Amino acid sequence: MGMIDRVKNIILTPKTEWPVIDGEASTTQGLLLNYAAPLAAIGAVAGFISNSIIGSIIPFVGTLRTPIIMGAIGAVAALVFGLAMVFVLSLIINALAPTFGAEKNQGRAIKVAVYAMTPAWVFAVLNILPWVGWLLALLGALYSFYLLYLGLQAVMRSPEDKAIGYTAVVVICGVVISVIIGTILGLITAVSAGAAATVGGLSGLGSSTASSVTFEKGSPMAKLEQFGKSMEAVNKNAEAAKAAGKPEEAAAIAMAGVAAAMNGGKNIEALDSTTLKSFVPETLGGLAKTSSKSEKTGAMGMAVSTTEASYGDGSGKSIRLEISDTGSAAGFLAMAGMVKVEGEKEDANGSEKTYKSGGRTIHERSSKTGGSNEYSLILGDRFTVKAVGNGVDLAGVKAAVASLDLAKLEGMKNASAAATK
Repeated sequence: MGMIDRVKNIILTPKTEWPVIDGEASTTQGLLLNYAAPLAAIGAVAGFISNSIIGSIIPFVGTLRTPIIMGAIGAVAALVFGLAMVFVLSLIINALAPTFGAEKNQGRAIKVAVYAMTPAWVFAVLNILPWVGWLLALLGALYSFYLLYLGLQAVMRSPEDKAIGYTAVVVICGVVISVIIGTILGLITAVSAGAAATVGGLSGLGSSTASSVTFEKGSPMAKLEQFGKSMEAVNKNAEAAKAAGKPEEAAAIAMAGVAAAMNGGKNIEALDSTTLKSFVPETLGGLAKTSSKSEKTGAMGMAVSTTEASYGDGSGKSIRLEISDTGSAAGFLAMAGMVKVEGEKEDANGSEKTYKSGGRTIHERSSKTGGSNEYSLILGDRFTVKAVGNGVDLAGVKAAVASLDLAKLEGMKNASAAATK
């Protein structure tokens, strides 16, 4: 089977694809080089493009980019260590098999490790998106957990009532490996970078019996299971269009279906940039608006609207405001929100904190050396608001964001562009 078909099948119809995988003859080298390597390269290339090509815009400074050579070294290292992680994960899966009533077999273990990682690698391309890209990419990791759960049963022969515990332990080991690899990569590239994903909510899984496993309504695994069922329906519709000789229509159906499945069956179009612009005031934090721009970009039924504005008084004080509507991709934020991303750190240069308050995910970053201060938040699992101040302390930036009509914007979380025209 070709790689593209395998990617499509394992993501859209995992319950029927795992038995097919189980019956295939394969080698560790073949799986790593012919399947894992090309897909793992997606995240590595996305990270390189984001850090070294696109860069981060710093007001009054310009665009900050990681040097090309350093970025390339980091990308190659990320790819190599990513493949190493999959192999180590397969060893863990095999070693734990007897503990959870599964059959110990390294050949099957490498299959589970490689194919379960498919959505994590594919969704890693979202790392190109500014600020929230890494959060959206976590969705791929979440769905990988679900595929792992199914694969441990179908390929490793784990009893259904023990598969949840098997999955949880493997995932926790994977998180530890990721942290170690992230630390090593940081040393290799000599830059401060990284992301952490914690397995939140696994304790909220439903009850199990010897004959069946059910998930608590609204729990992470229940949502992922429902997403998997929705994807099977999407695949049938897309295949019908493809069989009818309409490949472009099939692709559009697949993209729209993914968005609808992520949004609980609703097709939500991002608000027009003009609507979003109405939330941008003429003055912010006592500073006058000096420039602004708005745009709506996307493809194949998925679009994101963004409006930006800069404020200043000519004395060195400035605030840059950015408001985005993820629209049809809002479900990514919602499911990514199932991951516990709370944490904080502090050093001689400043402090950084991510937490949840009132159902909102909030990120704060302050400088102790006269640098910029940032306050960002996610509203209604759909809208993102970010403000970066120079010459304005964190309290001032937070106050500026609080002056916006956040409640009104959050109240539009179910609104579609067509309904607001």
